[in-house]
Amino acid sequence: MAAPFYVTTPIYYVNARPHLGHAYTTIAADVASRFHSMCGRDVFFLTGTDEHGDKVVRAAKKENLSPRVYVDAISQLFRDLWPQLGVNNSYFIRTTDSSHMAVVEQVLQKIYDAGDIYFAEYEGQYCFGCERFYTERELVDGKCPDHETKPEVIKESNYFFKMSRYQNWLVDHIHTHPEFIRPQRYKNEALAFLKEPLEDLCISRPKSRLKWGITLPFDHNYVTYVWFDALLNYVSALGYPDGELFKTFWPAAQHVVAKDILKPHGIYWPIMLKAAGIPLYQHLNVHGYWNIEQSKMSKSLGNVIEPLELKNVYGLDAFRFFLIRDMTFGLDSSFSEDSLVQRINSDLANDLGNLFSRVLSMAHKYLKGVIPEVDPAVEQECEIGLQADAQSAISDFENHMESFQFHSAMQAVWKFIAKMNKYVDVTAPWELAKKKSNHKQLAAVLSNLLEGLRVISGLIYPVMPATAEKMQKHLGLDPKAPFYHLDKIRIWKAIQPGIQLPKSIALFPRIDPAEKTVNRPRNSETSTALPDIKSEISLDEFNKIDLRVATVIHAEKIARAQKVLKLEVDIGPKRTIVAGIAENYTPEELVGKQVIIVANLKPAKLMGVVSNGMLLAAVDDAGPILATLDKSVVSGTPVR
Repeated sequence: MAAPFYVTTPIYYVNARPHLGHAYTTIAADVASRFHSMCGRDVFFLTGTDEHGDKVVRAAKKENLSPRVYVDAISQLFRDLWPQLGVNNSYFIRTTDSSHMAVVEQVLQKIYDAGDIYFAEYEGQYCFGCERFYTERELVDGKCPDHETKPEVIKESNYFFKMSRYQNWLVDHIHTHPEFIRPQRYKNEALAFLKEPLEDLCISRPKSRLKWGITLPFDHNYVTYVWFDALLNYVSALGYPDGELFKTFWPAAQHVVAKDILKPHGIYWPIMLKAAGIPLYQHLNVHGYWNIEQSKMSKSLGNVIEPLELKNVYGLDAFRFFLIRDMTFGLDSSFSEDSLVQRINSDLANDLGNLFSRVLSMAHKYLKGVIPEVDPAVEQECEIGLQADAQSAISDFENHMESFQFHSAMQAVWKFIAKMNKYVDVTAPWELAKKKSNHKQLAAVLSNLLEGLRVISGLIYPVMPATAEKMQKHLGLDPKAPFYHLDKIRIWKAIQPGIQLPKSIALFPRIDPAEKTVNRPRNSETSTALPDIKSEISLDEFNKIDLRVATVIHAEKIARAQKVLKLEVDIGPKRTIVAGIAENYTPEELVGKQVIIVANLKPAKLMGVVSNGMLLAAVDDAGPILATLDKSVVSGTPVR
């Protein structure tokens, strides 16, 4: 019996409508869910909404609604969206569900009784956008590193969770379970954060300030902090502690999250589980951001993408395929309507669509649309490696899907499609049809091609289920049967002779880029006005600035600073520079890059690190874009 599979999305915060980022995370989880169903596993797929906290109260107030009425409305938007995007989740949880609230109270009481929750007075700078306190060293120019707003100083008594007690244990667990957080870049990021002393987590808010939350069972004057509430949904949905679903699917959990919530899921959550005596989840799978035409998606820029608009214009399966194929899981990706159209035309219309139409058209033209009997000897003669190519594609597909590298799984399928197209060119069925003496070979070739299409239909099922079913139907097979099970896909010659094929169709018609009907997500009307040019300076004043070309030889993140990186650069001698570019650049992609720096700037201490220089970058609402060179030069070369 195959092991059970439990996949979760984050529960989405209900202070805004669902967007492209929500769609990607949920479709990725749906793809994983469908794949593991292909493997014969029992699958449970959870998504839902996070409905407590300061931000919800403020969003509701802005709409002149009570928190309850507001969360009911926004939660329903998410619930209604997923079926329209082909998402087949097992359960939709809300943190306002009474069953969830009861589990939160139970776990809080358990951890409190164990002595891991204590009461203390705390004064700190509180960001309402993040719903958390910040220390002075975590702020950038006195502002929240995420929201760029000045936190409010709040002094109050609260309850704290002793995370510090479990820091060494968590570090050991991550080291001894190298796949616990994946891809590796995010495991390294979590470990880098854990190099600093782990502060205890404030888990409450006084009801005098916030009433919209779950009351602490040991102090009715407080509600629990949003993360301690939200994260427990992953076990409350299964009926923790003794529900049958919990016994079946925990701890076989695969969490799918975007990189902005790595810390709560990679640090808070495992420590909470350890303190509560609950086994840890299996893997945390972290993906990157979707940027919009090289710009960060932002409501203020007017470039937020509505998933349903894209689906309605381009089709559901084409939209799902683009999201899965164009994002390398773990890295950021850029969305543009041009790239979507190009992907549909090249991969779906040209590669898959043309192959499907050619093969079925030839089957109707030369075989009257009937699956032929094939002479085994001729079959072996004409197969020329196609079956082995199919088995290789299935194996590669399976390995990539298991490791959440969905884009690579689709690449493996399209590699097989390319081999199928080459097989058509090499065997030339139209030439075989000219001579009656070659008709046995013709039957064998077309039988192999139809079989290859059957394999492809099974492999694309997790990403494009409707297209897979359509292909099955036009191959004369039952589209409602479990054709997508891997053990069935592996069988070569599963299509029985004598089956009458329906007429061929165009799976994906080509799209004329000039006829796109989705509005461009960013235009001049939504772009932020450029700042005024500063007052003039003399040439002598300008010549005092020493600009040099620097080569980045090392880059790393600074603990608790989400927008800042520490760089070691070479300008002849080596020096350290602190740069606020982390929102657009990872440390890995900077190494080896040549940049321009102000070399004679007076050293300054930033985020606890002495910075000897300043990087030059263009800065707009999308964040910093580095000033670089189009050719390599010697490190330290002056810039004039």
